[in-house]
Amino acid sequence: MTGLVYKSTGSWYTVKTQNGDTYECRIKGKFRLKGIKSTNPIAVGDYVDFDLDTKSDQETGVIKNIHDRENYIVRKSVNLSKQTHIIASNIDQVFLLVTINNPPTFTSFIDRFLVTAEAYDIKTILLFNKIDTYNEDTILDVKYLAHIYKQIGYESVEISAKTGKNIDKVKALMQGKVSMFTGHSGVGKSTLVNAIEPSLDLKTKAISTQHMQGQHTTTFAEMFDLSFDAKIIDTPGIKGFGVVDMEKEEIGDYFPEFFALKQDCKFNNCMHIEEPKCAVKDALERDEIAASRYTSYLQIIEGDEQHYRTDIWNQE
Repeated sequence: MTGLVYKSTGSWYTVKTQNGDTYECRIKGKFRLKGIKSTNPIAVGDYVDFDLDTKSDQETGVIKNIHDRENYIVRKSVNLSKQTHIIASNIDQVFLLVTINNPPTFTSFIDRFLVTAEAYDIKTILLFNKIDTYNEDTILDVKYLAHIYKQIGYESVEISAKTGKNIDKVKALMQGKVSMFTGHSGVGKSTLVNAIEPSLDLKTKAISTQHMQGQHTTTFAEMFDLSFDAKIIDTPGIKGFGVVDMEKEEIGDYFPEFFALKQDCKFNNCMHIEEPKCAVKDALERDEIAASRYTSYLQIIEGDEQHYRTDIWNQE
């Protein structure tokens, strides 16, 4: 039988067939021996072939094959730095939730995520959440940040999962697609999913006032069928986002505004760092490229996984 993986708990996978039947499946041991460096060889969004387990008293399955993925979002494993963790696969688009404070989402985190999404050709839409809680100055910060990413080509929507502001816009963008929702813990993913589809009633937690960080409510990625011809993948909150499987020479190509200028650089292999007559650095001098984006680029090039706290308001 063939089905779609809706949930992964690390050892068991919830698989749904085309006719709507759901089975709890485990994986054959040999999958872990195929040189897959990922901590999770099977991810939510994967299509798999499985057989019913005749040895089990319950109707469970054994996964024997994974179909080729169209795309996937991958990050460095939290505990195993040499391994990767596939967050989800076969995604039509990602909604990256951003909050200016409570908790803060820094531009270095946004840019690392966008680079990975660009590398795997996955459309990303920025959702600036908790817009109802901001004062005038913070609203200006949102407008400025949204303007930077809009110039590059990224769509953004100002929303409030709590009050329902622009939730209809988000639902319209989701129609007929598989959408992944992600962001730091506490940015309001579960609240937003509940606003989009109240019947799901996902658990939510308050922000930790001591550290101004979110508390994890989603433990594993999980896919849900929605009532308006859409699928959503809710993911655990991400503290940091490590870029993987990229050569330094190609990273600039995943910054669309850098790639657009690349042909005007003096050297074909320009890294946009110390080379003379670099079109990217010239554009930076003319404020045509955001300083925060260039800072993020340098950090990724340097492999600095600690600088998740660089933000746009410290670029003056």
